[in-house]
Amino acid sequence: MADIPNLRRGFRFQWEPAQQSYVLLYPEGMVKLNASASAILAEVDGVQSKQDIVAALEEKFPEAGSLTDDVEQFLADAANQHWIEWL
Repeated sequence: MADIPNLRRGFRFQWEPAQQSYVLLYPEGMVKLNASASAILAEVDGVQSKQDIVAALEEKFPEAGSLTDDVEQFLADAANQHWIEWL
């Protein structure tokens, strides 16, 4: 089963000074991301698995407790929006 998320071709994750937030740019537009979405997408590199991403975020944000459900839900939503693909 594929469990390594990667941004789809044509999508770029970056800091946007004009928006004062991270955004996901794509040919048809832009999505302004909240802090949680930004933290997750910052880990999406086409190399790390879902489990690796969860572990990295739980290390960065130990006060948050288990992040498995939140990360899995966001990645599922991102895949449904066609922002990411599974490798």
